[in-house]
Amino acid sequence: MRLRFSKMHGLGNDFVVADATRSPLPSVEQIRFLADRREGVGCDQVLMAVRPGAADRDLGVVIFNADGSRAAQCGNGMRCMAVFARERGLVASDEIRFETPGGCVLATVGGAGSVRVRLGVPRLEPGEIPIAASRRAASYRLDIGDDEVRFAAVSMGNPHAVVRVPDVAVASVARVGAALQANPFFPEGVNVGFAQVVARDRLRLRVFERGVGETRACGSGACAAVVAGRLSGALDERTQVDLPGGRLRIEWEGEGEAVWMTGPTAWVFDSEIEL
Repeated sequence: MRLRFSKMHGLGNDFVVADATRSPLPSVEQIRFLADRREGVGCDQVLMAVRPGAADRDLGVVIFNADGSRAAQCGNGMRCMAVFARERGLVASDEIRFETPGGCVLATVGGAGSVRVRLGVPRLEPGEIPIAASRRAASYRLDIGDDEVRFAAVSMGNPHAVVRVPDVAVASVARVGAALQANPFFPEGVNVGFAQVVARDRLRLRVFERGVGETRACGSGACAAVVAGRLSGALDERTQVDLPGGRLRIEWEGEGEAVWMTGPTAWVFDSEIEL
C-alpha cells in the first residue's frame, strides 16, 4: 500500500494527514510505522479524510494516536485537516462541517493558515466523559503515590483531566500524567492538562496526551482547560492559552454552549511512503 500524505502541524503538534476517501484505512501496525520518528514519518497523530456517513456533513475524519489507537477528537489536527481538505479540493467552501467520532466539528479557514473551529458542547457528567464517579463534582481527587492530585474532568469528544498548578514549568507532567492515564478511574484513558492561570484572560498549559505523551500543543486540551477554569470562576469568556508550541484563542460562553478555538496551521511537506 502506497500512501500519499502531507506532514502538517498546529503549534508544533504534528500530524500525518491523508485522503482515504477512495482507499482503505491503514492498519494499526501501519499507523505506528507512520508515526515512528526514527523509522517512519513521525507525528503525534494521523488524520485520514473519509467519506461522511451523514448527508449534512462535508467530510468525515478518522483520527489515530501514535500508538495506533483511535481518538474521538483532535483540535489542532482538525484545523490542519480543514486546510488540507480545502487545498486538496475535498471540499468546495472555506466553511466545512466535519464528521468525527467526537461529533460534528465546524471549521472556517481564514487567511495565513488560521482556522477557527467549533468543537462542540463540553460534556461534564461522569458517564459522558467517562469517569468512574457516581455524580458530577467541581473537582475529583486521586492519590498518586504519596501525592493527592485534584482535577476537573471534561469531555471535548475525548476525555480530559485538568490539574491546576502554580507553575507549569515545574509541574510533574510525565509522572502524574502517566499515572492518571493508567488509573481505572478513567476507563477509556485520559488526556491530562496542567493549567496555570496567569490572568482572567490568560492561561499557560502543558498536556500529556493519551496514546502519545506530552505534546507541544493540544487543541481539545486547551478547550477543556478553559472550560474547567470558567466553571471554577477563574477565567473570562475569551481566554488566550499559551502552550509550549504557541498560542490559541478559546471562547466559551458557558454551560450548554459550544467551545470555539482559533489558531494557526503550518504545511511542512508533501510526500508518499510505502506501508
